[in-house]
Amino acid sequence: MQGITPLFQYRHTRRLIASLLLAASCTSAHAAANPGLETGLLHALHLKKGTTDRVGTSGKAIRADMREGYIGKHPDQRADCTDYYLLKKPASFMGHELVRIEEEYIPQYIGCCVNPGAGVMVRVRGKTQKLQAFARAQRCTLRDPVDIRHELNKVVIKTRLPKGHYAALSCRERDAERDEP
Repeated sequence: MQGITPLFQYRHTRRLIASLLLAASCTSAHAAANPGLETGLLHALHLKKGTTDRVGTSGKAIRADMREGYIGKHPDQRADCTDYYLLKKPASFMGHELVRIEEEYIPQYIGCCVNPGAGVMVRVRGKTQKLQAFARAQRCTLRDPVDIRHELNKVVIKTRLPKGHYAALSCRERDAERDEP
């Protein structure tokens, strides 16, 4: 860098570092700034007091997530009355990185087997006590850890996710009924 003064290099370096720090803070703030997504999902997974019904509807929460661009307009995969949506942009769920949203539904009554409700898969960040407490309180099933590659292969979703600690939370009809006296 011939002909460039040390003062210019210093200022250039400071600006570059400041820009990188700003970009990093914006990215982490964006990942944490999804209260609507998390609130909608939590509402859909909460149990109505004294029943096995959920407070909200997963379909409503999923449509809101579509409008906000967190998931695609169509599921990444559909299998056995379940739609699977992979996240298109960073989002968190109870302090963890949200990876997948799933919804099982009855398109028409077929007599058996369908287990209506929703679930999420997260890449665990830290401890899972909040997820465990939520699962107990809302009569959901928490599987921790899960093999992410196996889970995606089971429903023929072709994608690469980073290695890590993953957990799956299922809040379906049978999950709620399982704990009834």
